[in-house]
Amino acid sequence: MSRQKGNNPLHGITLEQIVSSLVEHYGWSELGKHIKIRCFNSDPSVKSSLKFLRKTPWARKKVEDLYIITQKKSRS
Repeated sequence: MSRQKGNNPLHGITLEQIVSSLVEHYGWSELGKHIKIRCFNSDPSVKSSLKFLRKTPWARKKVEDLYIITQKKSRS
């Protein structure tokens, strides 16, 4: 079952935009504390993070979920 764009808060947002936004908001160190994956803690870069997240669905889900939570908090 696919999500409709009206119900999908990530519709139209690229993974690169998500990672960049989280890094801008939290910084690499804090992001690595929220989501404990090596690409955020050891020599982090957007490029290496994207490569890992595109291959690892569970990690991508964590990043997307944190992005959604962060966006909801910033709107409040």
